[in-house]
Amino acid sequence: MIYLDNSATTKPCREAVEAVNLAMTDSWGNPSALYGFGIDTARALRTARAQVAAALGAEPDRVFFTSGGTEADNWAVFGSVKRLGKRGKHIVTTAMEHHAILNCMKDLEERGFSVTYLQPDETGTVTLAALREALREDTILVSVMMVNNEVGSVQPIAQMAKLTHRLCPDAIFHTDAVQGFLKVPFAARTLGADLISVSSHKVHGPKGCGALYVSPRLKSFPPLLLGGGQEGGYRSGTEGTPAIFGFAAACAAVSATFRADAAREKAMVEALAQRLEALPGVAVNGCHAAPHILSVAVPGVPTQNSINLLQDAGICVSAGSACAKGHRSHVLTAMGLPPETIDATFRISLSRDTTQEELDKLCEVIRDDILPRAR
Repeated sequence: MIYLDNSATTKPCREAVEAVNLAMTDSWGNPSALYGFGIDTARALRTARAQVAAALGAEPDRVFFTSGGTEADNWAVFGSVKRLGKRGKHIVTTAMEHHAILNCMKDLEERGFSVTYLQPDETGTVTLAALREALREDTILVSVMMVNNEVGSVQPIAQMAKLTHRLCPDAIFHTDAVQGFLKVPFAARTLGADLISVSSHKVHGPKGCGALYVSPRLKSFPPLLLGGGQEGGYRSGTEGTPAIFGFAAACAAVSATFRADAAREKAMVEALAQRLEALPGVAVNGCHAAPHILSVAVPGVPTQNSINLLQDAGICVSAGSACAKGHRSHVLTAMGLPPETIDATFRISLSRDTTQEELDKLCEVIRDDILPRAR
């Protein structure tokens, strides 16, 4: 199998698998227990938090574990509204966010909030000028994803956070960094975002774990779950230590080489884009600024047909977001691409495990099996 759907999920690395196994066989105590076995697990939990924080460039006591990126996004949006909803009813986001954000916005609109959806340009980029024009006195939250999961565009998050805080000092700035974490360089301490969502299974960790970074600027933030006071009182419930320890182990392993890995992936994506664009009848969507995502279309061949032909050759790609099945891409629609391109688009996404030989095979199948079927 040639796996090129790493934006949907990544293969857990050896270190993560070993950490999960250890947590389920040896270190399975409850971190809240007051005897030695539980205290040892609590100590391991502190180490895991420090490892994730180090990869994020964050203070360990500002990193709070969740069940994944969707939960972190929901907490960020609804927590911000709970904190500032009495000061204003206006929110700014983009038209190309993950549905974990967009469906929260839909819920808030039904509750009387006003949401401005910033439109991207044809490359999938949202401009600072568009954000500046959208900000208002009653803006309480700005949520902009760092790296788009379908086309790989990278937004200027640091500049956007700075602009938001200058024009709307009380507003909260959140970024969904699920596709940016350990792919593009940033440090939570200096990025300027108040809230940052990340996910384990996008960085070679296990599914079922993520985190929300809450900046010291907020000091306190509305809790997600009430109960026994775990996660600093923000997310009560016995911690899912196997997934957390696996996430931490993946962060430690991947962060050690991520800059070199990202540079290698970026070179591979750029070369792949050039090879595919040289084939008559193939289009590359967006600017693919991220090192690991390439959006490709073969107009005249429906997306599912291309996916099936690639699957027959042992190659896994996707139609776009694995989290929103059965719908025409809202991202490509927002970018203004024609329907014949949108309906023929599939996403290729790399990881540090991807080889050049795998991409050579991909190009061969597109050239020999998919292109001849274009109408």
